Amino acid sequence: MSDDSEDECPPCPAGLPGWLATFADLMSLLMCFFVLLLSFSEMDVLKFKQLAGSMREAFGVQNQIKVEDIPKGTSIIAQEFSPGRPEPTPLNEVRQMTVNNDMNTLDIRSKEGESDSPDKEKGQVQEMLKNMEQKAEQEAVIFATALSQEIGMGTVEVEKEGRKIIVRIKENGSFDSGSAELRFESIPVLAKIRDILLGTEGKVVIEGHSDNIPYKGRRFESNWDLSATRALAVAHELFSDTRMDQSRFTVSGMASTKPLVPNDTPEQRGKNRRVEIIIQKGDDLESLEKLNAFGNGETPDLMNLKPDDIF
Repeated sequence: MSDDSEDECPPCPAGLPGWLATFADLMSLLMCFFVLLLSFSEMDVLKFKQLAGSMREAFGVQNQIKVEDIPKGTSIIAQEFSPGRPEPTPLNEVRQMTVNNDMNTLDIRSKEGESDSPDKEKGQVQEMLKNMEQKAEQEAVIFATALSQEIGMGTVEVEKEGRKIIVRIKENGSFDSGSAELRFESIPVLAKIRDILLGTEGKVVIEGHSDNIPYKGRRFESNWDLSATRALAVAHELFSDTRMDQSRFTVSGMASTKPLVPNDTPEQRGKNRRVEIIIQKGDDLESLEKLNAFGNGETPDLMNLKPDDIF
């Protein structure tokens, strides 16, 4: 058979085959799918570090021991227990003098037969005052951190004065002009304050303040009524949590008697319209006055203080 009798190969059509377009679309869709999966995924850096630390502790070198040292075992007793350090504990003995049967007081004597000197008592009280101020400063930082967003917006201020923490809620962030109804956006702010108050100690005073312009509406008699009602509205919102101890609170309206700045301009009058939540470290004002007098060099009668006045 000659070569001329063989069938010739038909010519190939021009261009790419038709199935290649379908294959390219499929690959593009798969790539888009994996890109979307990657974009939707979230990586928790903290959990990743914890996982990496656990793997390092499990498979890494946990303890390097010198060659010349002999590996020693670990005592369970040494891990769980530590020897106590004996310290002398002075105990006071309470004895009643029986020389005179009419005496109804007790003579408290220590083992050394001496009472604490006034200088020692003064040092103890000053140390107590210092601890109260430090605790107030720490709690003021907690308030400022929780209310950082509101402080940046200018609706809330946090201030510390001695042993007092003042959370100042301005009118533009809580009430409409001439109204004593809380705005809806102020409810979450008071919720933050309430959560912190549940973990703090001390008396709480809620004071409402206004400017010196007389109230001309019909709902309230005067600025005294308006400021007191605003303070009461804040208190009711804090009391919405049944865990709050209401015996710690005092609510009052101050009207324009305690301005922050002179009421000369509308801006300054706006600063004076506020509600202040004051946390006082210490049980009551009477004991704090006695402690302040003692810190200023005066000598109060400490024996007449009640046991709850200081502690």
